[in-house]
Amino acid sequence: MDKVIVIGGAGQLGQCLQAVAQQKNLEHIVFLPREQANILDTATLAAVFHEHKPAYCINCAAYTAVDKAEDEPELCRQINRDGVLNLSKLCAQAGVTLIHVSTDFVFSGQNFSPLSETDPRDPVNIYGASKLEGEQAITANLQRYFILRTSWLYSEYSNNFVKTMLRFGKERDELRVIWDQVGTPTYAIDLAAAILEIISLNSKEYGIYHYSNEGLTSWYDFAKAIFEISNISVRVVPVRTAEYITKAKRPAYSVMDKAKIKNKLGLAIPHWRESLKTCLAQL
Repeated sequence: MDKVIVIGGAGQLGQCLQAVAQQKNLEHIVFLPREQANILDTATLAAVFHEHKPAYCINCAAYTAVDKAEDEPELCRQINRDGVLNLSKLCAQAGVTLIHVSTDFVFSGQNFSPLSETDPRDPVNIYGASKLEGEQAITANLQRYFILRTSWLYSEYSNNFVKTMLRFGKERDELRVIWDQVGTPTYAIDLAAAILEIISLNSKEYGIYHYSNEGLTSWYDFAKAIFEISNISVRVVPVRTAEYITKAKRPAYSVMDKAKIKNKLGLAIPHWRESLKTCLAQL
């Protein structure tokens, strides 16, 4: 495999990439935490590119605190837009292919049919807007890129919905979970495997792709599945978004169409429930 650097290597997806790389005995992948490769520090980034001379750069670095972003819009945009612009320019100069992870939050979620890569993007919060601006920075400055929009990411690593539900399920008798937001959970191990598969294919089918697990569900049904598979007895009460006020608005429907990534890159995608069982077995 060609030399690969992973920016944001200590985060959830970075840790999943490390796990998959170890399973596959893949070498020549360098995982760089923020302390070693801050995407806002162009001088350090340039030194990293010069030292490692990668063929691919996987960007897992992002500001992902959706509600907090409403209070910190400038910091959110610095990381998700300006940092990505820095990476894009370096990749262009060095002839490096960029694999960048984006989000279903670039859509408003008001149209209740599976979202294609070319559907209108109209984010409803600062986080989504900043991620869209990051995508635009890439497409304006780089030709060799894969942008992978994903959704509802979880794994054995870092903080995420599955681990939070498991903790709450053991601490509480009742949980209130939103039922009128529909999307697809994505096991970050599956996404990591897909990214490494794209690199192994040495594909030139550059562009924007959607990747989540198959199927769709609500947060309420996702929580119910977590407790059912884990044999945890807790009462889960469905509530509307309007009853559960958050600082940032969320898309009501963000199920993504994966036809493009399956047809152009030949990726097989597991159903969300099967991947959830795998994750819970690991936990």
